[in-house]
This record gives sequence, structure tokens and C-alpha cells, in this order.
Amino acid sequence: MQHVFVETNWLVECLAPAHHKEPAALEFLERARGGEITLYLPAICLAECQRPIRDKFQAKPAADRVRKFLLWAKSNGTIEPGQEETVRRTLVQMEALVKRDLERLADALKDLSARKGVEVFHIEEEMWVRITELSFLGLQLQPFDQAILASILVKAEKLQKQGVVSAAFCEVDSDLQPWDKAGEAKDPMVRLYDQASIWVYGDFLMQRPEMPQGWPREVENVNESA
Repeated sequence: MQHVFVETNWLVECLAPAHHKEPAALEFLERARGGEITLYLPAICLAECQRPIRDKFQAKPAADRVRKFLLWAKSNGTIEPGQEETVRRTLVQMEALVKRDLERLADALKDLSARKGVEVFHIEEEMWVRITELSFLGLQLQPFDQAILASILVKAEKLQKQGVVSAAFCEVDSDLQPWDKAGEAKDPMVRLYDQASIWVYGDFLMQRPEMPQGWPREVENVNESA
């Protein structure tokens, strides 16, 4: 059984309108339902994800750009009347489907939270303390990101006490990744993850960066000799 942390970006990829969903993110749900992995999601992400989903995936701006093109194409005789009508019907259909999906967002969040293999965990007192401690490390994180990081670190430590050797964190947000744009390790971020035995992937396929063989034992040995 693999133990994997996810956060707001994963929710956005899962709950976006149908044609915007990320297959790799949805695959996680299937793997969790099949018992291959357990997904751990900070509860605050349920609130954080709603605004970006509603703002980012509105269909009207994109549809209106196409409609503007249709007006130009029609006036220049570069599109047939039948083609124009087909495109306009498609745009109306797209707008209706996106509107439906966005209106169902709250229900979709409830459904995902109750899925087999998904554990939504709330911020506990120890996590609030860790949020404060992180403030003194110069991480320069936004408040939500700092709360998410603290929640994941503390939850991973609790899992260790229950016998879980290591966990993974699938994170596509560069702010919470332990490497910079050049791929260089970011301190103290990398140290925080290492101490919690969390390997961070930059994708939802858990492919990159590749986990070293024997991790976290190798990481522990390095820390001991430092």
C-alpha cells in the first residue's frame, strides 16, 4: 500500500469541467478505489480549490473569441453558412455542459471526499503549531500553501508512528516543490520533506523525479553522517 499526499492542484485537475480533467489525476482515484494507494488530502484544499475552478474554466470567454472569429470569417467569405451554424451549436453545447459541471461542484467535492481510498484530514492543534514554526524558516509561502505544507508534514509524522515507512507527495505547484526551476534543491524545503520521509513527485504519475533505490534509508544515512 502506497501512501500519497495530494493538495489543491489535484482537486482542480479532478473536478474541472469534463473536457478539462487531467487523466493522470483521475487515475489516482481509480488506484485508490482499487486499494493500491491511499490518498491523503488536507481539508482546507476543499475550500481553496473552488474559486480557481470557477474562475479558470468559465466557457464564455473562450466561446466569445470563437464567435468573434466566426463574424470575421463570415464577412470575408472564408466559412460556409452550414459550418458557421455547426460551430455555434457546438459552442452553445460547450457552455451548457461547463455551466452544469460548475453548478455541481459542491456535490462533486462531497462525492470525492467520500471516495474509497481518499482520507480528508483536518488541521489539528499540532499542525497549527507547525504553521507558526514554518514562518521562521524564510519559505516565503502564501498562507494556504504554508498551512498545506504544515498539515502534510505533521500527518506524515503521525503515519510514521503508525508504522508507515515513507510517503509520497504529488505536487505540481512549484511553490511547494523542493527544487527550483533549474532543478536544484531548495533548502530548507528539501530538508523538511526528508525529515518527514516524504518523497515529492512533480507529476501525478509518480514518475519524476525518480525515487532513489532504498529511499528513505539512504536519506536517513546521509542525515546521520552530516
